[in-house]
Amino acid sequence: MRLGTVFKVNKAMKAQKNGDTQEALRLFDECFRDGVNDARNVLSYAVLLMRDGQFQKAKDLLVKHQKAPGMTPDQKVTLIVDYAACCFRLGEIDKGIGKLEELYRKNPNGLIYQTLGYLYVEQFDPARKEEFLRKAAEKAEKEAAEKAEREAERAARATQAAQAGEAGDAAPAGEGEAKSEETGLTGGEGTASGVETAARAPEQGPTPEEQWEAGREKALAFNQEAVDYDEEDPIFLDNLGQTWYRVMENPAEAKPWFEKAIAQKPEQIDTLFFLSRYDLAEGKKAEALKKLEKAAEGRFSPLNYVSRDRVEAEIRRLKEEA
Repeated sequence: MRLGTVFKVNKAMKAQKNGDTQEALRLFDECFRDGVNDARNVLSYAVLLMRDGQFQKAKDLLVKHQKAPGMTPDQKVTLIVDYAACCFRLGEIDKGIGKLEELYRKNPNGLIYQTLGYLYVEQFDPARKEEFLRKAAEKAEKEAAEKAEREAERAARATQAAQAGEAGDAAPAGEGEAKSEETGLTGGEGTASGVETAARAPEQGPTPEEQWEAGREKALAFNQEAVDYDEEDPIFLDNLGQTWYRVMENPAEAKPWFEKAIAQKPEQIDTLFFLSRYDLAEGKKAEALKKLEKAAEGRFSPLNYVSRDRVEAEIRRLKEEA
């Protein structure tokens, strides 16, 4: 790395530390055009891009530099987690979940529990049900058509072999079928429901509705597992609360988990927002407003359920009603 580029990288890091996001973005952009390719700066620049809402650019950066020299195992996990967050914000949640599930099967840790647990909540939010069912039905239809085509090809080969007087019958099942190998960050889409394909019946898989219900149960089981892994982690607790509130549609069961989360981290944005919902339901507008104002002071991330704009709009609404 040239001396001038090193100087520019240091300026970018300083600007990021001081909260001068636009200056840091400008400098990092110049640095990477100059050939910067180390893990630390890749991750720093990606975070800035994500916080600025440039998810496609952040995703492209992470894919391009996924094999940056000197990347540690922890940095690799962080890179994939950030990639999954970008996928989520770009409408590719299944792809992001697929990569995180690969990490989870190899070596589950706190960051994976936090991120994958939240993406399961998003995946099985009732607002996504119609889209989920449509995609599951399309996938089942495509798989059925492909299976029928393979069977027709095997039957044709068997007929040709018989007519030619060959000793063998049809080619073994699966012969000639295309195979693919997932590499890096270019693949890894999870199953539509997040349910292992081994759970399917021999002749026919679960219906889209059955996949949806199985996915909801998996989201709940996974986030309960995360709390069992560390019952004092505020994100685990919030994820479990959101699972009960949003996925299982049971606010009463969710509330104790939100209360435990806020006891561990009083400034946690999403937890404050959901607790304000209970205040409003009980007519405690002043208490709800207090929580929302505290949430608005926080540092929002791409994996927050609520945005700063939404929180501020809610604050304005409550003040106008006062």
